[in-house]
Amino acid sequence: MKRVLTLAAWSVATGAIAGHELDDRDFTNGQSLYAEHCASCHGANLEGQPDWRTPDENGVLPAPPHDETGHTWHHDNQLLFEYTRLGGEEALAARGVTGFASGMPGFVEVLTDDEIWDILAYIRSNWSERVQEIQAGRNPPHE
Repeated sequence: MKRVLTLAAWSVATGAIAGHELDDRDFTNGQSLYAEHCASCHGANLEGQPDWRTPDENGVLPAPPHDETGHTWHHDNQLLFEYTRLGGEEALAARGVTGFASGMPGFVEVLTDDEIWDILAYIRSNWSERVQEIQAGRNPPHE
């Protein structure tokens, strides 16, 4: 059985401050990487796939939008990172959620951790200030 070190455990082990990983990121790099690795499923304008709330015949939901019409901003940075790095099913299983069919592949072999954070920062940069504040509130407090 493969042991997965969650971002929370990594943050504690390294002394990193969880919840503020999207600060001071390279938005231009994030935008380029998003276009290369994410836009084919999540849309060039973060719009997601049509009927993203309706599972297909295998129970897999289409790729959701990453703009404000989707639910990306409803999640904390740690989950967004893990979901991108490990893939949907593995990230949720690490949190004790099983039986959820996700079409999101893991990018651990494709993108570095910093590249994933740049992509997430680019996505966040497209949200209104109000939505960015709401999403920031879902993260642990800065110490």
